[in-house]
Amino acid sequence: MTQSPSCRYQSFMEHRRHDSTLSGQFSRQAPFDLDDFQIRANDALESGANVLVAAPTGAGKTVAADFAVFLARHQGVKAFYTTPIKALSNQKYHDLSALYGADSVGLLTGDTAVNPDADIVVMTTEVLRNMLYERSSSLDSLGYVILDEVHYLADRFRGPVWEEVIIHLPPRVRIIALSATVSNVEDFSGWISSVRGETALVVSEHRPVPLEQHVLVQQDDSHEPELIDLYRRNGSGHETSSLNPWLPRRLEQLDRRAEKRIRLPQKRHGRPHGQQSGTRAKSLRHTPRRWAVIDELDFLDMLPGIYFIFSRAGCDKAVEQCLTAGLHLTTDDEARRIRDIVDEMVAGQLSDDDLKALHFSRLRFALEEGFAPHHAGMIALFRQIVERLFEMGLVRVVFATETLALGVNMPARCVVIEKLEKYDGTGHVPLTPGEFTQLTGRAGRRGVDSIGHAVVVDHPDFTPATMASLSSARVYPIHSSFRPTFNMAVNLLSHSDYSTARSTLDHCFAQWEANKSSVDLEARIDQLATAVASYEKAFACSMGDFREYMTIRRDLSLAQKNGRRELKERVFDTDQERSHAFMDLDARIDDLRTRERNHPCRRCPDLTRHLTWGHRWVRECRELDRARDAYQNRTGSVARGFDHICDVLKLLGYLQIENHDGGTTIHLTPKGDMLRRLYSERDLLLAELMSRGVFDGLDHRELASVVSSLVYEARHGGDSSPGRIPGGPNGKVAASADTIGDVWEDIDDLCQRHGLDSTSAPNFSICDIVYAWADGAPLAEVLDGNDITGGDFVRVMKRLSDLLGQMSEACAVPRLNMSLDPRIVRRARDEVNRGVVAYSGVD
Repeated sequence: MTQSPSCRYQSFMEHRRHDSTLSGQFSRQAPFDLDDFQIRANDALESGANVLVAAPTGAGKTVAADFAVFLARHQGVKAFYTTPIKALSNQKYHDLSALYGADSVGLLTGDTAVNPDADIVVMTTEVLRNMLYERSSSLDSLGYVILDEVHYLADRFRGPVWEEVIIHLPPRVRIIALSATVSNVEDFSGWISSVRGETALVVSEHRPVPLEQHVLVQQDDSHEPELIDLYRRNGSGHETSSLNPWLPRRLEQLDRRAEKRIRLPQKRHGRPHGQQSGTRAKSLRHTPRRWAVIDELDFLDMLPGIYFIFSRAGCDKAVEQCLTAGLHLTTDDEARRIRDIVDEMVAGQLSDDDLKALHFSRLRFALEEGFAPHHAGMIALFRQIVERLFEMGLVRVVFATETLALGVNMPARCVVIEKLEKYDGTGHVPLTPGEFTQLTGRAGRRGVDSIGHAVVVDHPDFTPATMASLSSARVYPIHSSFRPTFNMAVNLLSHSDYSTARSTLDHCFAQWEANKSSVDLEARIDQLATAVASYEKAFACSMGDFREYMTIRRDLSLAQKNGRRELKERVFDTDQERSHAFMDLDARIDDLRTRERNHPCRRCPDLTRHLTWGHRWVRECRELDRARDAYQNRTGSVARGFDHICDVLKLLGYLQIENHDGGTTIHLTPKGDMLRRLYSERDLLLAELMSRGVFDGLDHRELASVVSSLVYEARHGGDSSPGRIPGGPNGKVAASADTIGDVWEDIDDLCQRHGLDSTSAPNFSICDIVYAWADGAPLAEVLDGNDITGGDFVRVMKRLSDLLGQMSEACAVPRLNMSLDPRIVRRARDEVNRGVVAYSGVD
């Protein structure tokens, strides 16, 4: 459409104004022309607003973050760049160091501290949260905070940290929140505005590189795989929104051939030999082998690619299958370059024995062939090698779990998804539209590819309609997972009074969502209250208070129907207590019967008509009570959780109440001050163990061994009991483990009695491994004969090292009279944080 002269003039003036600003200066320095949404975000940020940018993966959201750093340097203030995972932090640190120089950029990831006083600091979000609670002096000159992957606040375990940061950052600090496209982004933006003031919402639905959807099928191993479009193409070759009719027809053909293939002359019980009872024909289709999928994509020039397999073991097995099949994706020159780069990255980082224990030679061989795994079971160094080679175009295929989709900058020409379901820890569940979008968002390299490709491999129970429903739903909602914790409570109360701390929690996104959803309940309550009033008017009785009469009848009915059942389900301490309860119930029922019989309304000549309205009144009153309860539960729900937490903290001596003429104040005790320094998910349990002296008398090996039970979680619900107990069943480790279990049960029972969620029991299944590692055992010995992978072991040891560091600081709290020797704690941390564990991943 041709613009009118006035519109062209307005557009010209807007661009002229933009060119004269810092945003315009930044745009002119950019290596490519900025999109309109990037310019809008930058202009809003320069005007002093907070900015929330929601755009697809690869669209260029980080331009707003780069401009925030540009503004910070121009204004002489600090900029913090936060990410949800350490791998992202390391990657962003290298990017910013290359742009602004290593002297200007720092990195803080809990176990790594590089140039922390720099003007630009990259960190995990937890580090910033801790700095806010500790009132770090680094915050004094802070001007901008970038919250990358902010939609991560929906994560059940780590999500609340993002809300804590948004709530507690100083008012002067501008935030730049970068999010995937979510359906309720307006709500999220509205909440940020309510907490931090003016917030510009900038949304882009445009993918810079168009994405095409395909399904890869195969008749059998004697035939080549076939790549079929999911959607019909128009006359110009572009995808339409209609399903490709050839795809379901081809799947039906493969179904029929599969049936013929398994139908043998001999039958058993009326079924084809080899076919199980209840097996559907579509589950018999041949699933293309992983190496064949890669070979076909290579032939079609659709590599490099990321092949998502929702299992670490599956990723490793895929590599072995490709090696066994003799798959080669590199030239001899590329293989030599890969070997040189890998050897350079490994040199001086790990010992030969550690490399052997981690099966490094097998990984290097796969890398030279052009493919590799990428998952959390690998140590950080190996993942970084894979990432670097993939970015350089030397590794052509990465078999990855879905964690790779979380922001790590590894775009590809195509993304392969093996199945449209995954195991979530409890069972196999379908992928959500959000997960599908996150995975396929990696396909299509801006400035390199004209088209990105998303390929789903045919598998049992696959249907084109399922894939279409996932690919067409580009956005998904983000909901808060915020909940107050014990550590959060004492940190709030360390610098706020009780009412202020409680009010602060009322500003979280969880409460904002609850309040917003309560609007409908308010309307329902008004509607029900009006109905109740009309029924009361209809049954008005000249003989007496008919409302009172109906209340008696309702209470009598409930006592007769539910009273005995509720008492039977209740647990009594003694038989005498149970007997008295039933006697009290019988007495109450008799009293209600007498009151109902003697009530004056019972003698009303219009009783039958009044009861008709009265029964409706009872029904509406019941609905009104439910609506009011629901409303009460939603409004102020987070603050009530804070109340329950504080009740527990008072009982355990972390908070002290002081009554004075001006009212009541709550102070932290020395125990409460200690708890402020413990950021573990088991913060209260650890504080109780320390204050009760459970760790006293342990040496550094024993201490590391038992404390590991507070950080280790077995994958897929493994056993939590001790394996080979260091020191035997009568040793110090065994005794400490028993005591830890008892203390956990006491605290868990106390929390449940105060309406708080139960927590999982400590897991002692690797205490022998940790003991050996803290005793100086080599990595090969520690991993030998154990199911834990090298990557998992390193991750747990890093968490353990971090927790021991927190314990060391907590021991130094004044007036605490802690008998735990901080020197033992520090030695435990030092012995744990060695070798492959100490590797930071920062060059």
